Amino acid sequence: MNEREVGELRRRFRPDKTSVTRIRGCYVNEKKEIVSEFSQALGLMTEDEQEKMLTLLKKALSGSLGKNLIDLSFSTAQVQDSPEHRLLTALRDGEEEAVHRFFETVKEALTLEGSYLILLAQDAYDVPFRGKDGAELGDGSETVFRYVLCSICPVRLAKPALTYSVTAGELHNRASDWLVSPPETGFLFPAFDNRGTNLYGALLYSRDAGNSREDLVEAVFHTRVPMAALEQRETFHTLLADALEEECSFDTVQAVQGRLCAMIQEHKESKAPEPLTVTKGTVKGVLASCGVSPEHVEAFGSRYDESFGADTDLSPRNLVDPRLLEVKTPDVTVRVSPERSDLVETRVLGGVKYILIRADEGVELNGVDIRIGD
Repeated sequence: MNEREVGELRRRFRPDKTSVTRIRGCYVNEKKEIVSEFSQALGLMTEDEQEKMLTLLKKALSGSLGKNLIDLSFSTAQVQDSPEHRLLTALRDGEEEAVHRFFETVKEALTLEGSYLILLAQDAYDVPFRGKDGAELGDGSETVFRYVLCSICPVRLAKPALTYSVTAGELHNRASDWLVSPPETGFLFPAFDNRGTNLYGALLYSRDAGNSREDLVEAVFHTRVPMAALEQRETFHTLLADALEEECSFDTVQAVQGRLCAMIQEHKESKAPEPLTVTKGTVKGVLASCGVSPEHVEAFGSRYDESFGADTDLSPRNLVDPRLLEVKTPDVTVRVSPERSDLVETRVLGGVKYILIRADEGVELNGVDIRIGD
């Protein structure tokens, strides 16, 4: 799925836009016991309750693609006949027995500290026609996209506090109460690819980009989990250091990250709907253009195959942070805006290694303006 498709579904989760009529769910306590199940009509809630409920669901379609939103794929054999795909399809169709089985499956598999709420919403979206300019045409729809959206939300005990009643002009004690937090994880099934149904895919949500929710994916989807975004970045950094060896200098790494950041910026300015990805060949080309020797470029390619897989495409956003240039030693950390990376360099003076920072003006020490002498 791309950003436009995710955004199109997100916009449906507003009281004035949604066609969701009922929310199903269950409450799981800290002992992994299902305490209660419920099925609540959205139309019987107040407008404020509707908005809060839809916000919890919509949150499972938020974040960055490739980081918080991860594409999952099913094999042909799974789609044709497998317990996991049959369960998800029945869940989408709102079958009662499938809903109960799903709750039990999640309860047994999910590792989530404390109590939590599982929320389910089934929807049928009449996908409107779009003109060549992307504008929606209101005279019909191309297809109906039937899907289920799941949000799994921690339930935490709020601390007692004093509250002030404006009408009474008095302070009152507010007792501790259980509050539903934004979801830690969730998913959409099936995927909404090319503005249509893709039974070979699903979209996983994880609030923590470093946690790819292998427990949930293994139990519900029985498919391979892509490497988490933070793990991709750490692996990429290790590959650079190990493959480039003595060529892994400040200038080289800075140049490589600069090229990848430039790709991210160009993609952002192009407003292309498809997520930006790079192949192994693209990254090898970047290394070569930054002056890395052919033998070290090939060494990187071999290590890439071992770590990511030869045919795996990666998102540059998972490999570099375009907002930060950070230089670290065991005792010192220097953070610089990438636009001013020219202020930092490394040198060896008298056999001692130094990180040099050009300081023209405006130097402070613990908030005190200081002067640097000639």
